[in-house]
Amino acid sequence: MVTSSSRFQVFSDAQWARVAPMLPSNAGRRGHPFGDDRRVVEAIAYRYRTGIAWRDLPREQFGPWQTAWKRHRRYAEDGTWDRVLSRLLAEADAAGQVDWTVWVDATIARAHQHGTNTTRPEQDTGARANHTKAPEGFIHSPLGGTREPAGHGIGRSRGALSTKIHQVVDVRGRPLAAVVTGGQRNDGAMLVEVLADVWVPRLGPGRPRTTPDAVLADRAYATGPIRSHLRARGIKAVIPEKKDTAAARQRRGSAGGRPRALDTETYKHRNVVERSFALIKQWRGLATRYDKLAITYRAAVVLAACLTWTRLIGDTP
Repeated sequence: MVTSSSRFQVFSDAQWARVAPMLPSNAGRRGHPFGDDRRVVEAIAYRYRTGIAWRDLPREQFGPWQTAWKRHRRYAEDGTWDRVLSRLLAEADAAGQVDWTVWVDATIARAHQHGTNTTRPEQDTGARANHTKAPEGFIHSPLGGTREPAGHGIGRSRGALSTKIHQVVDVRGRPLAAVVTGGQRNDGAMLVEVLADVWVPRLGPGRPRTTPDAVLADRAYATGPIRSHLRARGIKAVIPEKKDTAAARQRRGSAGGRPRALDTETYKHRNVVERSFALIKQWRGLATRYDKLAITYRAAVVLAACLTWTRLIGDTP
């Protein structure tokens, strides 16, 4: 069993009681039944929280490191943490705890040399989202299946090899969706893809919610195509105008048109997404990417998101 010390445990008993029923079971299938799920999941979280190598997991607390690694790889491939997150979001939305004014932004994580010693075609370094439509029968989300991108979500940016986490968070900084790409990928170019990952099912009848009420973002997202996309979906854009665009409009005088409307009061709180990234990067295995595969790295990002939702939701059904 996992020791009660917080050094080796990130889930409280109440948090684990929420997550445990959502994890898959191999009961009735061939092979050995799963052992202590909590010990394995705590091992996965411990590895990413500390940034150690899988082989260095304390055996006394977590058992064989191979078990933790194989389970994490399995959960990454079958979308387990996406299903858990979808369920937590559904429960929170049913309880009125999801604010649909959302923030979009991205953060870069340096890729360690141990995570980059794979074949990475330079022409495709994670420019697309790391997941696609789910296989037949996988119904938790139309975007829940996983596929490893050709470049493993690693790109070459100013800080050398890096990876980028694009996120949508709610008003309290709780992640609704996450996409991993190469570090060179433009933030604005990924807004459509990361918004497409917002998928909150209903506990009762009804179609899943995929459209926020408003999107807050910085000037990197202030482009015509992005504004047109948001307007077509009925989403309010709270995005400041780029300075060069404003200067060009002013030079044209009355022919330049009116300045873009901006809800300045709402935009004051854009730091929420920055605080969300600061929370993610308290896990050293996410602040620096050691994973060779983008799907395993992203699975840990989603695991951290699940932990955040269980922490802030508490025991509310």
